[in-house]
Amino acid sequence: MMPAGQGRNGRRTAARARLELSRRTFLGALLSSCAVPQALAQAPGDLRFAHAFGEFVLPKPATRVVSLGYTSHDALLALQTQPIAVRYWFGDQPHAVWPWAAPYLNGAAPQVLTGEVSAEVVAALQPDLIVGIGSGISEAEYALLSQIAPVLMHDAGSPAYGTPWNEMTLTLGRALGKDGLAGELVAGVEKRFADARARHPDWAGRSAVPAYHFGGETGVFTAVDTRGRFLRELGFVVPDELQRLAGENFYAGLSPEDLSVLDADLLMWISSFEEAPDLVNLPMRKMLRAHSAGREVFAGGVVAAAMSFGSVLSLPFVLDRTEADIAAALDGDPATEVASAVKAGLAP
Repeated sequence: MMPAGQGRNGRRTAARARLELSRRTFLGALLSSCAVPQALAQAPGDLRFAHAFGEFVLPKPATRVVSLGYTSHDALLALQTQPIAVRYWFGDQPHAVWPWAAPYLNGAAPQVLTGEVSAEVVAALQPDLIVGIGSGISEAEYALLSQIAPVLMHDAGSPAYGTPWNEMTLTLGRALGKDGLAGELVAGVEKRFADARARHPDWAGRSAVPAYHFGGETGVFTAVDTRGRFLRELGFVVPDELQRLAGENFYAGLSPEDLSVLDADLLMWISSFEEAPDLVNLPMRKMLRAHSAGREVFAGGVVAAAMSFGSVLSLPFVLDRTEADIAAALDGDPATEVASAVKAGLAP
């Protein structure tokens, strides 16, 4: 699986600086009667939000929401709010909404936004809130979109794509006037993980590596990536060495001659596909103790996508589909079959 997010970074840098004067002129005319005041005088009941690009006040909870973050629509749907538009990330899903979140659409059909953000398209939707958390938009794009409606971004000092699932859910819950529901959702998912840790106390402190093999490159995801965070939620330790290799990125490619960094207590392969013949035939993989001891788990297809989203809706979906395999991989008996590894042809 190509590291999810690699494509979006390329798109982010390719064209977003091209915010022409003509576009500003167009928007100025379009929005002359509905531009959002940027004054921050706060009335009772107003909601103030500070973020990486500034701050704004919502006079009342938002109801018409455009979701520009690649994963933020999951949290909105969990909060019983159907966005009027969502941002396409990857895959071929109706309305760009994956199976773990699709039931929450309740018949809604949000507009799907692809590629670079079009301010004209967003303006035509007449939102009262634009969610830019996890969107990668620039400060110039933020300033332009703020002429349409308040734009909610990630916290100052946080990476553009680094907002944790629980923080995103709580922040959006506040913007929607649904703090109570947001708190319940977060508590529910945290309990799911706490219960899993209680069922498997032996996982605490053991090492786990989330890895990929795509286009001939083998690599790892770091502890701050959604896939690394999932393993940490279960009590595992994602080695610091992975972040050292990645630098400021959320993943790192490895030398095909040296895959030793993969030799953790648990090796979880993450792939966009249900089958991985190139990975099966990767010679150096078969030299790993994680392989010979049967400690590999394969997360493919929809499960891998859910790990990439790392949202309040997708994380329980992943847990339901991987817990048994992780337990089998770590039971200390190499003869125990790990169903996902067997199906993918990775079993020793």
